[in-house]
Amino acid sequence: MENNVETILLNDEEGKETEFDVLTKLDIEDKEYLIVAPTGEEDIDAIALRIDKDAEGNDILVTIEDDEEFEMISEAYETIFSEED
Repeated sequence: MENNVETILLNDEEGKETEFDVLTKLDIEDKEYLIVAPTGEEDIDAIALRIDKDAEGNDILVTIEDDEEFEMISEAYETIFSEED
C-alpha cells in the first residue's frame, strides 16, 4: 500500500461507507499495518488493520483478532507516538 494515503473509505457490516483518517502505517515482523480513526471523530479509539493480499495480489485490510498481535501493534504505536511528544 502506498505510504502517502491520508484517508480511506471502509464499509461496515451493514455496507455503510465510512471515511477514516490514516494516522500511521507500521511495518512489524514483515507485515504492514494501518492505524486509522473515523474522520471528524474526537473521542473514538484508533483501529488497527493488517494489510494482506487477496487472491489477485490486491491489498486488502483485515481486522486484528489475535490478542497477541493486537498488543504488539499497540505497543509499537504507543512507542512511536510517545517519542514524538
